Amino acid sequence: MAITEDAPPGAAAPDAARPAGERPGSGGRRLSSPLVLTTTLILAVLAQSPIRGALAAPAMQSWMTVFVAVTVQALPFLVFGVLLSAAIAVFVPPSFFARALPRRPALAVPVAGMAGALLPGCECASVPVAGALVRRGVTPAAALAFLLSAPAINPIVLTATAVAFPRNPEMVLARLVAGLLVACAMGWLWQRLGRTDWLRPRAHGDHEGATRSETFWNSVRHDTMHAGGFLVLGAMAAATLKAAVPADWLRAAAGDPVVSVLALAVLAVLLSICSEADAFVAASLTQFSPTAKLVFLVVGPMIDLKLFAMQAGTFGRAFALRFAPATFALAVAGAVVTGAVLL
Repeated sequence: MAITEDAPPGAAAPDAARPAGERPGSGGRRLSSPLVLTTTLILAVLAQSPIRGALAAPAMQSWMTVFVAVTVQALPFLVFGVLLSAAIAVFVPPSFFARALPRRPALAVPVAGMAGALLPGCECASVPVAGALVRRGVTPAAALAFLLSAPAINPIVLTATAVAFPRNPEMVLARLVAGLLVACAMGWLWQRLGRTDWLRPRAHGDHEGATRSETFWNSVRHDTMHAGGFLVLGAMAAATLKAAVPADWLRAAAGDPVVSVLALAVLAVLLSICSEADAFVAASLTQFSPTAKLVFLVVGPMIDLKLFAMQAGTFGRAFALRFAPATFALAVAGAVVTGAVLL
């Protein structure tokens, strides 16, 4: 017979009886948001003199000027673009696009590309809309042309580009021509070389129990926070390039046509700025040529880090691993050719 001993009065409870997530001897003390905020404010008050001295430095003053200028100029266009994008995604049925496009894929591709120039939509909305089009029977070549053109050459983006480049109106035309050219070229390339087993769109269910109005505002809040975060990162990167990187380095990179184009193309992929705001970042890179800036404006809305992740999640990894490099190469080539002709 097994003999059990009762725990003496006042003894600690066994570990199995402890609440989940509480370690022995921790006393239940955990960091909370108010505690972290209070500690941060106290440290900021104690270190206000060094902070004030750092902010008064000329380099920091230049950094803050560029950061605030880029953010304040771009934010209204970003918010307006997110509102229109959410409205189209929620209130315009995907069947509308299926009825509006020609049945012949070769003709549907340019029509879908031009539809992207008429319907505002950021990258976050164009990918799921393109996935919905494919699931509803639209030819993949046309859906992919719309995916690339909608965030690159829609009216909000072109208006923002005109505001960012007030002395270079030809930049707006160049962005429109290059974006439409690359979108149609990728659509036709997919029509000729694409394989159905590479494209596996995943089904996305609607929000259960949510009205269209609730879905709209949820989409607006999500996209504003998501795109706003990338805008802040892009503004910080532009300000850092302007204030911290030696001017000789930027002049050396900008002075070589090949290096300048490749540098801004890679920068567009890494920064992942929303297309409604990228023109203001490009305009701040004054050392680079107009063609290099055009490459930045064409590549960013078509392929960047967040777009690659969204495309892989929507259409499958096999598709993204082939589509992203081809889009990058065509976007760079199309922008360079267009810039040589129009800029």
